[in-house]
Amino acid sequence: MTAQEKPASDSPPGLRFMFVYPEAHGAERDLLDSGEIGELAAALEHAGWHGMAFTEHPAPSARWLSAGGHQTLDPFVALGGVATVTKHLRLLTYLVVLPYRNPMLVAKAATTVDRLSGGRFLLGVGAGYLKPEFAALGVDFAERNALFDEALDVLSLHWSGESFSYRGRHFEARDVRALPRPVQDPIPIWIGGNSSQTRYRVAQRCQGWMPLVGPDELYRTARTAKLGTLAQIGARIREIEESAAGRAVKLDFALAYGDPTLRSPRAETERHRAALGALAEAGVTWIIVSRPMGAPGDIREFVQEFGETYIRQRAETRGSPTSR
Repeated sequence: MTAQEKPASDSPPGLRFMFVYPEAHGAERDLLDSGEIGELAAALEHAGWHGMAFTEHPAPSARWLSAGGHQTLDPFVALGGVATVTKHLRLLTYLVVLPYRNPMLVAKAATTVDRLSGGRFLLGVGAGYLKPEFAALGVDFAERNALFDEALDVLSLHWSGESFSYRGRHFEARDVRALPRPVQDPIPIWIGGNSSQTRYRVAQRCQGWMPLVGPDELYRTARTAKLGTLAQIGARIREIEESAAGRAVKLDFALAYGDPTLRSPRAETERHRAALGALAEAGVTWIIVSRPMGAPGDIREFVQEFGETYIRQRAETRGSPTSR
């Protein structure tokens, strides 16, 4: 696929499925213990998955890692590698903390992956929550929301391919023109988080929402509002869609599905199919699936079994693939 070609039509109607490369929790294991990235990406594509994602923590504290935090690769670099060995997978940063970087660098990295993949990149972003990581990167935690909105301004300007000037809090760009342009116009931006500010940004400026759902500790750690029930998720999705009604954009809603019984994809399949169907009815368009680290063979087996049990079954039931 050349940089100018559009991605193939690979998404069946209804839900699509995104696999997050397994996280290495703590400091004792190596992130790549779950297998070579290119081989796993090829296995995902063969099994019918629609996307692959990588998380980001460029400078986590040793204390956070020892308390269950996880290691990461650089998601842009990792996804750039995936882009060169796949043809159909969408490629998601899950998620990049926008305030950590000068937005020009984020825009250029995103454009690079989008060009390498022929237009398959999804820029998942968040405002961040780990104060020690902000300090390690020289970023004022109190400025994170202002820096986030500033980055959204710059990304659209950078990707336009036209000359622009912009005065930021800590930089001044004068008559910048960034080329080449991305394949997509624009690269979709998905925001993670549950706050009203996040939902407003999605409705007014972006293309997708990644709500956080999990135990109470997750909300405290991520410094975001609790979102606990399917009814609440559906209500928030409808709220965002109504707020975005004046925009010519079809929003995506990506939700992590973390039921531990999914570690065995063929266990309790009817219950999982019912749950996935309910999420689709609520407006969820992408299911984000993660799995604990394991041997490379175990991960590939999981990917294959999940594809056969849920993804291909849904595609056969609901019709032939269509693009979106």
